[in-house]
Amino acid sequence: MKKFLMTVLTLVLVCSLTLASTAWAEVDTTMTAEEAAAKYLELKDQENAILAENAALWEKVFLAMDKDKAMISVATGENYGKFLLDTIESAKDQFTEDELTLITGEAEKIQTIEDDVEALLAVYPNAKQDAIDGNTGTMSVPADASMVVSTDSSMEVSADAAGVTVTMDDTAEKFPAFEGMDLDGNAVNSSELFAANAVTVVNFWFTTCSPCVGELSELDAMNKELAEKGGALIGINAFTLDGDADAIAEAKAVLEKKGATYQNVYFASDSEAGLFTENIFAYPTTYVVDRNGNLVGDPIVGAITGENQAKALQELIDQALAADIAK
Repeated sequence: MKKFLMTVLTLVLVCSLTLASTAWAEVDTTMTAEEAAAKYLELKDQENAILAENAALWEKVFLAMDKDKAMISVATGENYGKFLLDTIESAKDQFTEDELTLITGEAEKIQTIEDDVEALLAVYPNAKQDAIDGNTGTMSVPADASMVVSTDSSMEVSADAAGVTVTMDDTAEKFPAFEGMDLDGNAVNSSELFAANAVTVVNFWFTTCSPCVGELSELDAMNKELAEKGGALIGINAFTLDGDADAIAEAKAVLEKKGATYQNVYFASDSEAGLFTENIFAYPTTYVVDRNGNLVGDPIVGAITGENQAKALQELIDQALAADIAK
């Protein structure tokens, strides 16, 4: 169910593929498969850049969304930009006149981009999957991109120096305890895991999230750096909860392709940690945890390949390491 909902809502909010008839843009039919995949990423980069700006206004839009209508929008192939425009119209009383003009214009840009994506995929149907797999010649993922996968009303979004920060109601001081397995079938206990490291960086991702996949190599390099300081990095692929065999195989294949060898773990979706995962609304999201299992600072949302995200994450890591040394 988690995988289904994430896939559907991701399609709605970031990677929607429209099927309805539109005024398609002209597409260069002479592109190679790599060029088409790169073009797909370019269009998604543009869309993510629009969503990354004016965070306070988009927050109002996302919180005003009706989840049932969002899923119907996917099922009927409605253009995501049009869906945003309809949502903005229904929530227009929440905006000043200038804000309404601005956010409407931005949604219209997304509508046009989605038309372009539809036109591209009509000619190059494998472009999206090639982009996810990194078959673009160069993997172009916006440095501060994130994929929003839920519009639950408990989400609160605010802009800060690290790009976009997502905070949840009832944020725990400690990372929720869990007992699970890693992707190779080894038992994992969170208390033992955290206690063994001066600092643990926990990265939440999923297999079809291109910003997530785009940072896997950098995360692997960070894990090696942390190991020299008594720390570690682990991944939690949200699709693999409950030990979904197909999801585990897919995750392992993507990790291998990206040369990422750090430990990835899963646990039961109905566990405390599973429910914590359910309440993550943007991917990738990265937490820093100290030796006692305490969360250090706020989560970092967006790929750590971004300068601001990398800086903010490093500051939290240094904070945790310094505190550990001082004990």
